Amino acid sequence: MTNFPSRITDWPEDERPRERFLKYGPDRVSDVELLTILLRTGSLDVTAFDIARELLQRYGNFRGIDQRSIADLCEIKGVGEAKAILIKAALEIGKRLFIEKFDEKQKINTSEEIYELFRLHLRDLDREVFKIILLTSRNQIILEKTIFEGSLTESLVNPREIVKEALNHAAAAIIFVHNHPSGDPSPSMEDKQITSRLKMACELIGIRVLDHVIVGRETYFSFSDNGLV
Repeated sequence: MTNFPSRITDWPEDERPRERFLKYGPDRVSDVELLTILLRTGSLDVTAFDIARELLQRYGNFRGIDQRSIADLCEIKGVGEAKAILIKAALEIGKRLFIEKFDEKQKINTSEEIYELFRLHLRDLDREVFKIILLTSRNQIILEKTIFEGSLTESLVNPREIVKEALNHAAAAIIFVHNHPSGDPSPSMEDKQITSRLKMACELIGIRVLDHVIVGRETYFSFSDNGLV
């Protein structure tokens, strides 16, 4: 495509990303073509295709782009704040669609399912995020909520707040989930202490603690699978 005219509208019709999308379907177009369609327009001297190609060349793939800030994306020629926000919004839609598809099942059976549910949102964050999943007696999801963001310490994860949420939603069971920005999901001593403290608080009011899953960059650690809850 490097020999094509500067405007995509001047390209042969069967090579234009939007026309290819319509003719062959979304699964038959490349990543750069999908990103070109999303961007829609370029700038004075670069096409949307040029911008899309540069983004993918610099950051590797959609996950690499997702890890970058709005300011980082704006360093690419032809990407202003509006386009950067559009890209980030589209990636967030993809994550939420994944969760919606999982929620249709409405039931958690394994630690792997917990990891799959949260990995897209948590694995690449540069800060720790601590979440709870409240469940019915049949392990159906009632609510997923972020309880804390920052550097995780025992004093900052408040059992009272978690117990209150569980009681307010008549939960029968609970799962804890948080990430390790280092990418290594191995539990620290503080992770173990927090889990023990929260388990004790929940079981005092009859709420079962099913698991605490730590999300790493490419894998996870389950307290339940390792006999720690």
